[in-house]
Amino acid sequence: MTKLVGQGVARVDGRPKVTGAARYAADNEVTGVLHGFMVLSTIARGEVTEIDTRAALAHPGVVAVYTHRDMPRLTVPDFPYNRPFIPLQDTRVHHNGQPVAYVVAETLEQAQEGANLVRVRYRTERPTVRLDDALDEAFLPDQDSGHPILGDPNEVVRGDAAAALEQAAVRVEQNYSSPMQHHNPIEPHTTTAVWNGDSLTLYESAQGVIFSRRMVSIAFTLPETKIRIISPYLGGGFGGKGPVYPHTLLTAAAARLARRPVKLVLSRAQMYTSNGHRAEYRHRLQLGATQQGVLTAIADTSTAQLTRLDEHIFNSSDSTVHLYACPNVHVRQLGVRLDLPTSSFMRSPETTAHFGLETAMDELSYEVGIDPVELRVRNHVTFNQVTNQPYASKHLLECYRKAAKAFGWARRNPRPGKTRDGDEYIGWGMATEAHTFGAIASNASLTIGLDGRATLRAATQEIGTGTYTVLTQVAADELGMPLDHVTTLLGDTAFPPASLSAASATMASVVGPVAQAAQSARVAVIALAVADPRSPLHGVPAADVVIERGRLFARGDRYRNDSYRNIVTRHGSEVAGTGNTRNSPGHSFGAVFVEVRIKPRLGVLRVSRVVTAHDPGRVLNPRTARGQVMGGVTWGIGFALMEHTMVDPATARVVNPNLSTYLVPVCADTPSLETLFVDRPDQSSTALDARGFGEVPGTGVPAAVGNAIFHATGRRLRDVPFTQDKLL
Repeated sequence: MTKLVGQGVARVDGRPKVTGAARYAADNEVTGVLHGFMVLSTIARGEVTEIDTRAALAHPGVVAVYTHRDMPRLTVPDFPYNRPFIPLQDTRVHHNGQPVAYVVAETLEQAQEGANLVRVRYRTERPTVRLDDALDEAFLPDQDSGHPILGDPNEVVRGDAAAALEQAAVRVEQNYSSPMQHHNPIEPHTTTAVWNGDSLTLYESAQGVIFSRRMVSIAFTLPETKIRIISPYLGGGFGGKGPVYPHTLLTAAAARLARRPVKLVLSRAQMYTSNGHRAEYRHRLQLGATQQGVLTAIADTSTAQLTRLDEHIFNSSDSTVHLYACPNVHVRQLGVRLDLPTSSFMRSPETTAHFGLETAMDELSYEVGIDPVELRVRNHVTFNQVTNQPYASKHLLECYRKAAKAFGWARRNPRPGKTRDGDEYIGWGMATEAHTFGAIASNASLTIGLDGRATLRAATQEIGTGTYTVLTQVAADELGMPLDHVTTLLGDTAFPPASLSAASATMASVVGPVAQAAQSARVAVIALAVADPRSPLHGVPAADVVIERGRLFARGDRYRNDSYRNIVTRHGSEVAGTGNTRNSPGHSFGAVFVEVRIKPRLGVLRVSRVVTAHDPGRVLNPRTARGQVMGGVTWGIGFALMEHTMVDPATARVVNPNLSTYLVPVCADTPSLETLFVDRPDQSSTALDARGFGEVPGTGVPAAVGNAIFHATGRRLRDVPFTQDKLL
């Protein structure tokens, strides 16, 4: 075998990406394509009373303007379609920025200008926009217990939290909050729709082509066999491209009406109302503990923004339920109906609730006078408190030890506001990191051609995390081939169905089937060789054949050898293998330690140093895993210090729909980062002992930054982002 798994192999898709050879969704050239552009509503609640399209239709190059009068009647798909309605089906307006017309033209510029010429009149109703204005209307949404992703209940009761709080020797009771936030991937959302009779091909920027095909099938009442969705590369997604939004359905409908292909690329501003967001969030936490810091009770009530038509809570309090040993827990996840777009999953969706919990734990550590790391150690749990089953593999305590040692935590002066460097206050903070990962039924196929090289196919996606690389490693390892002898093809519904790129599920779900497919093909080739009188391996027991760098050897007699190429060529046709192993969902854990430096007169803060340690089971590729940590830490810094979607309370219009006023971290904001891994196999996992990991490294960073601010200044901030005005 090649022993590639576990090595920090460089990205196999690196060269095509940096040279421009990688084709993203909008890069596909389609003959005769028209360009689409959407007209968005300028009110948040009401009815369309009149649409005047005459000026738009008279504009050069404009082919058609479609409204609710023209669009075919479509069926609203179920979850994970991320809207409770499809636009352009009636006159009702549910949020500002909702599509009310769709312009198609010969060029993008003509479509944009045509959209500017469409005149829309409305009957308006007063919208409710701010969460704080409607908290008295908060309610506990029903939850579908059979739902594959949103099936956890919105209320969890374990023991008697109220009674335990009354009896607790120490209590912490605080409120925490976070604002609306948006995904902002580099690549905008895009769809190109091509009809051939009643068959549809979509070039789509999608985190889940298989799920997207199902949504389109439902909307158009079209068999899935008539739909092909292609998405080999994504320029980021973070939950905002998974898997279908209204613009995809509208573009497919427009192409059908126009009888020509239609391409739509959303503008940056349109992405703020078209593709979901992290909901505005309020969080009240009550912790009860002994004087020794042992938790006796947690009461956790969160309130998130909903729409008037849906009841999905995307920001779960999973950490409160699972993370720390506590006999008495009461979690309630409430919603408030507002006249805003539907929210969605956004990378590490538990982070909103996790921020409150990890900040409250830090507050408890000061209340009882126990080091924040030690407090977490005292409340460590080794079993799932919902199922009462022990974790098959959990090394969170080792994460604490490794990261604390590397950070130098033992040198920390525990007294807030006492550590300085010149005119800068220095603060050290830490937090636990935790995240659920999914396990989604997946398949893979692998063929070995007459040239002796392998081609792997799976309808999962490369969202930018290293999927091509790790799956190629796994296949090459199982085949005993050099890495460059394996070609991996992803992101096409023509391939075997596989996991969407979400819920930290890709590796946990797809690695097992890939390994199984490669093993199956390897066994088939060995069987051909030992049965073929023309092969030097003829008659050798199959169990005694070993493979190195694409050559097959008889164990103990290296003069008897053959190659994949020769064996398959003599066979006369390619050799195939398939895989469909199943995994189970679970949790991955870690710890993050943060140093901040603050200039008190200016309120200027910078995160100067971060050390992390994580337990993702077996680390399949430390280089791509480190990339996940870098991305997660950077994302967490954005959550903590910058990201904030601003909405005009009068019109419900997003007032900062761009990257000049919706701030995200850039290179100058990123700190020195040291990443550590426990790297112990989880033998309960079918993904070569690895667990899902991608979203874990962002979960604890916002709380760790806030905890470091308290250590630096003695002032506790509980509302993110921690902007300059709050620091001053």
